Amino acid sequence: MLKPSSPRTRAKAAANAPALAPVAPVAPAEGPRALRAVADDHPIALLQTNSLPALVQREIERMILAGDLAAGAQLREAEVAAMLGVSRGPVREAFRALEESGLVRLEKNRGVFVRQIGVEEADDIFEVRAVLDEFAGRRAAQKSTSAQAAELQALVEVMESAVTRGDVDGYHDANLAFHDRIVQLAGNPKLTLLYRRLVNELHLHRRAALGQAGILPVSINEHRSIVGHIAARQAAAAGRALYDHAMASRDRVHRASSIPPPLPRPRKSSR
Repeated sequence: MLKPSSPRTRAKAAANAPALAPVAPVAPAEGPRALRAVADDHPIALLQTNSLPALVQREIERMILAGDLAAGAQLREAEVAAMLGVSRGPVREAFRALEESGLVRLEKNRGVFVRQIGVEEADDIFEVRAVLDEFAGRRAAQKSTSAQAAELQALVEVMESAVTRGDVDGYHDANLAFHDRIVQLAGNPKLTLLYRRLVNELHLHRRAALGQAGILPVSINEHRSIVGHIAARQAAAAGRALYDHAMASRDRVHRASSIPPPLPRPRKSSR
């Protein structure tokens, strides 16, 4: 059985509620007044800015990435629809989108399953990600402004604060935001799309590695070095630091699972 949804997700059911009658605007008595905006995660704001399938996709994705839906778990369309208080159509659309993002697999005549990534496949993904990281780091160093480099430094500080608190989840979230921001700064939408899929596929592996004692301070130092190179506009050094960071992450995953890392493959130096 699937777990009950969080209170935040119950807002999705609001899409099935009858529409309210329009309210005529009321003129202010004394000059214009700014309307009070609702929070970004308020049910009304969510429904205004997202389609129902997108909201369903977001919630299923959250449950997978949080570990509420384990790797290999079967997702039954009717059960998910009942849990979220929606019809089966939006769930079906969400499943298709989640397959494209690398989080689920659709098996003919069997159903939908949360993806499982084996060790060999994870190694392959890490190697591809390392190459993309190197490219993104070089481009980010060439294109980013001082203010954007400061954004990256602020995320490193969030990670440092999480390490101090022993907050692995907080560190993980800031770490994802850090790397995603570097990819955005590279200014290549196709790169961003491919990179995010790879990150999704590696998510559960990486969470396990981050739980190792002593890993977070080491990773923090690697992030500081990356930011330093980007801020100094040292493109080759930034790319190399990101490549090495990705491959070190792969080795940490192997140590977490007690599997020896593969022998390093020769890599041509970037010009």
